[in-house]
Amino acid sequence: MDWKQIFELAINGFEFAGVAVLVIGTIIVGVIYGRAWFLERSTPLGERFAYTALRQNLGRTILLGLELLVIADIINSITIEASLQSVAALGLLVLIRTFLSWSLEVEIDGQWPWQRASARNRG
Repeated sequence: MDWKQIFELAINGFEFAGVAVLVIGTIIVGVIYGRAWFLERSTPLGERFAYTALRQNLGRTILLGLELLVIADIINSITIEASLQSVAALGLLVLIRTFLSWSLEVEIDGQWPWQRASARNRG
């Protein structure tokens, strides 16, 4: 087995792990949401609490899955397809995923990542 095959196995492993996190995480989050909704639906804020928890946990699941997929793309771009075009494609992909990650962070926390420190200092 040569180094290229080893890296391809690593890439496939990270891609599989990323997709598994997305699928299994979504199922788990859905079950947790269903349970929370069923138990809390009789309270005035229960459904809203369950929905907020669903969005936060689903956002965390997506972030973790995206991070694993980014690792696979980085390994692929620097080991398998080491060309200027693949590095440029990786850069664009990382920019898009970074923007998506930041958007999900805002959805989860309700503030930009750099605003957390000032919010902790105030509170």
